[in-house]
Amino acid sequence: MGVPGRSGDSKPRVVPYREEFRAAFEALNREWIEKYFTLEPADREILGDPDGKIIEAGGQVFFVVERGEILGTCAMLRHSPDEYEIAKMAVAAKARGRGFGDLLMDACIAFAREREAHRVIIVSNTVLEPAIRLYRKHGFVQVPLASDARYKRANIRLEIELQPRERVSHHEATAQ
Repeated sequence: MGVPGRSGDSKPRVVPYREEFRAAFEALNREWIEKYFTLEPADREILGDPDGKIIEAGGQVFFVVERGEILGTCAMLRHSPDEYEIAKMAVAAKARGRGFGDLLMDACIAFAREREAHRVIIVSNTVLEPAIRLYRKHGFVQVPLASDARYKRANIRLEIELQPRERVSHHEATAQ
């Protein structure tokens, strides 16, 4: 899944959504969903229109790009000004175990913090053990699963509370 004009980049980097990445977003997510589950109507809706369903709604889709190739992706869905959801995280099979999940998690959490969100949630399934370990590594804790009518496969909910960054006034900073 090449990225035009980016073949010289050898270091993996995280970049935001561009329309030309739509096919990679869908392909990477279809691979894991169809391997473990069944594509559901909510999947089709988001994968079919990431710009309208994610970006225009105040969210973002991130991609890990290395040497012009898209090797991972993850979406941030905005539920409210205070709450975002990490969804549709996928890393290409050949790129797993290289820390790309960590790069995507860091980008998502930074995105939520920049928007002064208070909470980030994840709805997943415990069969995805490596993903659950990744989420816990980044500070997510399991909470009761509210009824999530979007996905029949959902059997676990995790979340992290984001603490507001301490704001120190110039006067306080110079007085110390």
